[in-house]
Amino acid sequence: MADPVFVGAAVESGMQSGVNVVSKAAPEERVGVMCLEDGKPSIVEYYEMTDEMLTSRENDGTLLYNWGVILNYVFRIDKLNDILGMHLPLHRAFKKVKCLDAEGNVITPEEPNAYKFETLVLDMVKLQDSCLAFEVDRKREFAPVKNKEGVDSVETARELLVFNGVEV
Repeated sequence: MADPVFVGAAVESGMQSGVNVVSKAAPEERVGVMCLEDGKPSIVEYYEMTDEMLTSRENDGTLLYNWGVILNYVFRIDKLNDILGMHLPLHRAFKKVKCLDAEGNVITPEEPNAYKFETLVLDMVKLQDSCLAFEVDRKREFAPVKNKEGVDSVETARELLVFNGVEV
């Protein structure tokens, strides 16, 4: 957060915004990816990517959509002022959501059963003419908690904290 190297690199680049990225661990990793769309910066959410987008590779074998966004952004203040009041699009994600049956019993679904509509900061990147994709070291800066156990869980986040010298 407020990494002076990242902020300085974004300012020095002359670009209108910046975003921290990591090389994706696997094609199906659940992170949005930084890319260009019609020559402008764009971020595509993982659930909006097609199978072809997930698996396409460069000639050297790296993923074509390789730069996973870790939700750390910087924007020039003048460009933020330009987009004040603009309506951002709604993104639709299919999620598992607990609900009640007719008798008032809580139902915990096994499969997604509801749509979640959300606005995302990533759409502010699309409103910029340029964006610095600033790669950071995954082992030092990215420990998402997306699952109860296994990959990207509280346990793996704690392991990375310990790896980086933080007492838990």
